[in-house]
Amino acid sequence: MLRSSLSKIAIFVVLLSSWAFADCMSCHKGIEDIRHKDSDMMKQIKAMGATVGDPNGCIICHGGNPKATTKKDAHKGAPGHPGGLEAFVRDPGSYWVMDKTCGLCHSDTVNNMKKALMATEAGKIQGNLHTWGSEDTQKVKFGDYDIKDMDGQTPTWGTKTYKKYMVAMAKKYKDQFPTELKQLPLPPQSSADLMQKPGESHEAFVKRMGYNASISYQRSDCQRCHVGVRGRKGRGDWRGMGCSACHIPYGNEGIYEGNDPTINKKEHGHLLVHEMQATREAKVHVPTTGITFSGIHPETCNSCHNRGKRIGVSYMGMMEQPYGSPLMPGGKAQSKTHGKRYTHLQSDIHFKAGMTCQDCHTSIDMHGDGNIAGTTLGQVEIECSDCHGTTKKYPWELKIGYGEKELAVGAPDGSRGLAKTLPAWMKQGTVYNPEGGYLLSTRGNPLGNVIKKKDSNMVIAHLASGKDLIVPLLKTKHIKKTFKSQDAEVAMDTIQAHMDKLECYSCHSSWAPQCYGCHVKTDYRKGKSKIDWIASGSTHFKNGETSESVLGTKGKKQIGKSSETRSYTEWEDPILGINGEGLVTPIMPGCQVTYTVIGPKGETIILNKQARVHDNGHIVNGIDMSPVQPHTTAAKARTCESCHSSQKALGYGKKDPMIEQDKDTKIDIQDLATGKFASSHTTVQMKAIPGMNFGWSQVVTRDGKQLANVGSHWPASRPLDQDMREKMERTGVCMGCHKNTSNAKLWKKVNTTPGILTDKNHINKVNAIFHGYVKGLKK
Repeated sequence: MLRSSLSKIAIFVVLLSSWAFADCMSCHKGIEDIRHKDSDMMKQIKAMGATVGDPNGCIICHGGNPKATTKKDAHKGAPGHPGGLEAFVRDPGSYWVMDKTCGLCHSDTVNNMKKALMATEAGKIQGNLHTWGSEDTQKVKFGDYDIKDMDGQTPTWGTKTYKKYMVAMAKKYKDQFPTELKQLPLPPQSSADLMQKPGESHEAFVKRMGYNASISYQRSDCQRCHVGVRGRKGRGDWRGMGCSACHIPYGNEGIYEGNDPTINKKEHGHLLVHEMQATREAKVHVPTTGITFSGIHPETCNSCHNRGKRIGVSYMGMMEQPYGSPLMPGGKAQSKTHGKRYTHLQSDIHFKAGMTCQDCHTSIDMHGDGNIAGTTLGQVEIECSDCHGTTKKYPWELKIGYGEKELAVGAPDGSRGLAKTLPAWMKQGTVYNPEGGYLLSTRGNPLGNVIKKKDSNMVIAHLASGKDLIVPLLKTKHIKKTFKSQDAEVAMDTIQAHMDKLECYSCHSSWAPQCYGCHVKTDYRKGKSKIDWIASGSTHFKNGETSESVLGTKGKKQIGKSSETRSYTEWEDPILGINGEGLVTPIMPGCQVTYTVIGPKGETIILNKQARVHDNGHIVNGIDMSPVQPHTTAAKARTCESCHSSQKALGYGKKDPMIEQDKDTKIDIQDLATGKFASSHTTVQMKAIPGMNFGWSQVVTRDGKQLANVGSHWPASRPLDQDMREKMERTGVCMGCHKNTSNAKLWKKVNTTPGILTDKNHINKVNAIFHGYVKGLKK
């Protein structure tokens, strides 16, 4: 009996010893490798882990102690961590520890990311404050956190051509390429900040409260998407921080579907599986569905890109709507995603082809080039023509800078050519055989996944999803006369001015989300508060977490609560304007802010105010119309008439504009002879918006008076020029022929086609008359 008991004790001691020193897998058995075991990345992680006693490499990313005997001790500290990590981290990609984790192998990427737009949101901040009138300047000053570019304005990443190009651009546009950003100023910190100060005039008090409201709104409603925080917790918005915001997959429901037994399979807010999404080679496997995919799906991007210009959801063909239809089972309203309900419109042709965002957007577009970019236009290096060329030239025959008219001050002469090799920073992803050469971006960097076939003018785009696509080339269409319609041939080939002066997406965007009138209320009454996302990110800890990042935490609150509503939405043919590159582009409502401020005692301090701001030499209402690439590309372009015969497209507003919004509106029984109201109890139905005596979609009058702000970032942004509008507008062109239809003798001679003319008959008839006239001139 004693011998038997001793044997059992010995066995228990052996088991306890092996369990105590097993490693992280003692608890996390079944968890997925972050990358495939045969990948270079996983081999390097395990090799580094082995040097500190963890052959599985878990602590290289997460820290902790693999030799601990309890969960508490295992998730404590990070002894011997090669990057100097001081604690166990749940999210190794967190902005606040990524230099010690991801940065062990990707230090340049991490350093660039800290100065890139997804971390600073500098352009969003500058544009919003400009619209509010709080910072009436195009100069970029603020970011989410203090950041300084210590190594000058020569980019860290980029070819020699690219670096020269960008240095020249930054020199010309100093306001748009800052070398330092200060953190966005604080919102009101106490009730004293909301009171009129002794000796302060009422006008000064109102101005200060408007400024306070702009900061409160910015910090609570606009800044939740930067990668320094995890962001709003909800359907469609679950994500990681820092590197994990893009590279760790989260389903819209935030449910874990992997094999780690320690992760709750029913709790919302977890990653989809413990695998990294990145390139074609980085496969993600989902055990519950058996699906394997690669690349970063646009829905990951949509966890942020569903506000502002809404390019992420638009790309997938989704337009937000206020309704809950079509109904769900049980008669329930449609579920909200990203906090909104949607209607489905036409998705982008590239999305239909299976393209992710990363298939077009380069690593510099995403991570930055090592400089501080003030706006998207400063950081994004691609143009449509980089892949498709023009009807006269293949992409490699174009000059560097083509498509960036105003920005291409550092562009060399001659054809851009092709690249045979990739720079070091691009070799971290999938490297494709260059064959005939890699195509170049307009700024001179190789497009590593877009190659010219050897001994052929065919271009192939290798997609992160695993597909390979043949890229349509406009010059090939020109040579082979394979335009889909006469409209296409005329617009792209016959009329050279279209190619010289228009962005391709001016015609090829099938729709654009247009949210007119952003009515913001900032309420400072007691008990009104909201998360301050910048303060939440600023409150971070050694484990990489912020005050809002862990499930169940709500982040730092600020005094006051901002809320939004709107006048109306639509998506049909957007207005046209000029962008920062000096080219015709769609423009859509940006921040069309009309703001109201409620004081701590419930008093209305400001009601329906629009700022007056400087734009393009004019003082205009600060209701921004923003130049945009809608990301709703279609093969079939908008019609000629949708621009040349459209008051809205030209910037004159809709045919039935909303006028007299600057007057109170009452609705009740009236004496229509005098206009006086019969009831003494009549109340105002709609309060006035001072200075808003034009429609939301109007940006300019026919005599050239600019009414609204067009683009708040770049000097070239503006409405269509007066001479351009006059040349474009062709309303009444039908009258040239049809005023003569009552002349039977003339009409009989001209109209030899019986019956009503079809569109094709019309075109052919006018063409015949024109050629007959020319023939007569020759005689």
